[in-house]
Amino acid sequence: MPSTRITVGGWARGSEPEVIEAVQSALLSTLKIPDYERDVVLDIYDAAARIVPTGRSERYTRIEIVMFSGRSLEAKRALYKALVRNLCVLGVPSTEIKIILLEVPPENCGLRGGYPASEIDLGFKVDV
Repeated sequence: MPSTRITVGGWARGSEPEVIEAVQSALLSTLKIPDYERDVVLDIYDAAARIVPTGRSERYTRIEIVMFSGRSLEAKRALYKALVRNLCVLGVPSTEIKIILLEVPPENCGLRGGYPASEIDLGFKVDV
């Protein structure tokens, strides 16, 4: 279920598929979701359209992940490390990556025709 928004500067233009896949592969490997669980959006902004923290560059990258509650701290740590590792390969300094997890109970998400996620078989475990 993770729904993910990546916010970056203009450096990512022309590399959109690589940025999205770097994040998606981290989600797959650490949260143990199936490959068909894809909901990743990449927002690219010019410098005039965003403010980044002092001392950070155009490569400052924010990742917001909305996901079901229930993942262990170990899984979250693994996710953070995988995201940083994958984005560093694309030239994003590790100190310029901010990851925000927003956890929601399954009953607060409507899926597959408007059913609460708590009432359907998701096809994967949440408590990893």
